[in-house]
Amino acid sequence: MVTAEFCRKKRGFMYKILEKEELAPKIKLFRLHAPLIARKAIPGNFVVLRINEKGERVPLTIADYDRGKGTVTVVFQEVGKSTEQLGELQAGDSLMDLAGPLGTPLPVARVGTVVCVAGGVGVAPTFPRARELHELGNRVISIVGARSKDMLIMTREMESVSDEILYSTDDGTFGHHGFVTDVLKQVIERGEPIAEVLAI
Repeated sequence: MVTAEFCRKKRGFMYKILEKEELAPKIKLFRLHAPLIARKAIPGNFVVLRINEKGERVPLTIADYDRGKGTVTVVFQEVGKSTEQLGELQAGDSLMDLAGPLGTPLPVARVGTVVCVAGGVGVAPTFPRARELHELGNRVISIVGARSKDMLIMTREMESVSDEILYSTDDGTFGHHGFVTDVLKQVIERGEPIAEVLAI
């Protein structure tokens, strides 16, 4: 684990926001300069960040990482004071603390057909796992849902690592009108052998 204290004493850099993107209303993506974390990150890890000395520690799943560029990507939804303050930051700003990679992800193997079910912001932690499953040669069926079409996030990323992708919206503005669990039931009822279901 790389701590902020280690970086301040040994490396002398802060965690700069290299890129900011609004994926949907109140849902933001940050690409952060964090080479030591990117070097060690694997799908399923998370980081804990803090804006400043008085800031709350916010845990966020690592949605992507690039070892060559030394970047880590996080996605968050503004739901309270801390995440709203986080959402006000812009590309070029820096975070005071970023600790990680943290967590012990479940092992991933080549098992056959895997269904990845993701709703809302849950797409962010699903993507790196789906990519890893796909790279190992599994058949990946992804079911991505949100409240409405404008709340769907990371669709291009999920499509790039899926052999089949199905969409669902609560209000019916895109894909199946209903919940991701309805679509999962339909996939199971097709009779294709499914080795594993990952649901976030």
